[in-house]
Amino acid sequence: MSYLGMKQLLEAGVHFGHETKRCNPKMKRYIFAERNGIFIIDLQKTLVESEKAFNFLRDVAARGGTILFVGAKKQAQEILAAEAKRCGMPFINERWLGGLMTNFKTIRTRVERLKDLEAMFADESILRFTKKEQIDYGKEMSRLQRYLGGIRDMTRLPDALFIIDPTKEAIAVKEANKLGIAAVALADTDSDPDVLDFIIPGNDDAIRSIQLVTSRLADVIIEVRGGADVEVTTEEADDDDRETLPTPMSGPERAIHEAADAAAADDTPASSQVFEAQQDDEEADADVGDVDAEIGSDDEEEDD
Repeated sequence: MSYLGMKQLLEAGVHFGHETKRCNPKMKRYIFAERNGIFIIDLQKTLVESEKAFNFLRDVAARGGTILFVGAKKQAQEILAAEAKRCGMPFINERWLGGLMTNFKTIRTRVERLKDLEAMFADESILRFTKKEQIDYGKEMSRLQRYLGGIRDMTRLPDALFIIDPTKEAIAVKEANKLGIAAVALADTDSDPDVLDFIIPGNDDAIRSIQLVTSRLADVIIEVRGGADVEVTTEEADDDDRETLPTPMSGPERAIHEAADAAAADDTPASSQVFEAQQDDEEADADVGDVDAEIGSDDEEEDD
């Protein structure tokens, strides 16, 4: 079964690698050519390796296993969190805490602490503390949510890791190897394929490349688990839009789109309103002219 198409990979720029000076020699078997100081990844091999990786992750999800999504680089943070939530998997999109898996028992105590703090703020029992203590507890809760919020429901070690850029997430890869947990990664030409169980050779820096691979993996997990998005309600399912976006939208762009939607929702366009106002002004001027003409004719008759 083919999960990705050649056209999709080309359009997303998956074939662009790093500069030649940043290449790992072990990745040469996945390189097609070199252009202008940049390595071009062989997409034929990407299709073959991605099929192996997706088949493995599909089997893990089919037997009820847990796949931990890992990607702390800025380009991957929002995409990874959105897709992991959509398919109901845990994720780490901030800095990987050392010992997160090898010292999982301690990490779970911090997750329980996070849940306790959230419960205190939810039932307002936090109000029994002083103002300074409330602020301190609020900061602690925000910090725990930032680093551990994605794994709050992960009660045991994951069955596999899906990693964006294994070079940046080297600690996560080492912990997975130590514990015998399978590591699957979207890896660029600067990565070491020998430390990975399954590799998807491709551009791990471009947003569109990360979006393509991650969203396709989420679709596979959703399909094998029943075919329904975890985070999508029945009302949202009828809409064409979904949680993941092709590219992030900045604040000014969002404001422009909202203004355009508001203008489109208006029954009377602004141009027609201006035209109608001009017509009203012309009619008013005509009425005033008629009144002046009548007054002028009355004055002439009195003079006669």
